[in-house]
Amino acid sequence: MEKSEPKQNPAFLDYVYQLNEGRTLDEAFQLSVHQINSIDIAQLKRIGLKTYADNKWSIHKIIQHLIDWERIWCYRAIIFARNEGSTPDANDQEVMASHSNADELTIDQLINELKVVRQSSKMMFDSFNQEILDTTCEFFEYEMPLSAIAYTITAHQIHHLNVINERYLPLDK
Repeated sequence: MEKSEPKQNPAFLDYVYQLNEGRTLDEAFQLSVHQINSIDIAQLKRIGLKTYADNKWSIHKIIQHLIDWERIWCYRAIIFARNEGSTPDANDQEVMASHSNADELTIDQLINELKVVRQSSKMMFDSFNQEILDTTCEFFEYEMPLSAIAYTITAHQIHHLNVINERYLPLDK
């Protein structure tokens, strides 16, 4: 089987950039930290492990998913930033979620961990110069600049917080 050529600016990046609304990388990270700090933890505690439909993740698993994927994207970023030369493997979010123990953790633990991971990610991306941020990263069937990884992290949070707001917060009755 022949390897296909990677696609530049894959379609999902349009959604990533749309969610970030033209912000600079620093602004995107600042907004993401503000959003985390604005989460109504008491409300999430009242919702607990309820889901809006069968076979959907709890809020706990969504937060764990954000944490896990941020770490994965940062690993990928450092591989490319340091010109290590390998292409990171794909990961299955469903397998990871089903093997997490997120529902055993408190929402406080998860939010605190998300804060720490986000601060670490921000510090890592802040340490990259423009040449590193412009590095072309080739994944599986697409390629994009390294800076797009950071925007993917912030957009991923925006996406999932929107899901929580639209589908989970109404469960607080």
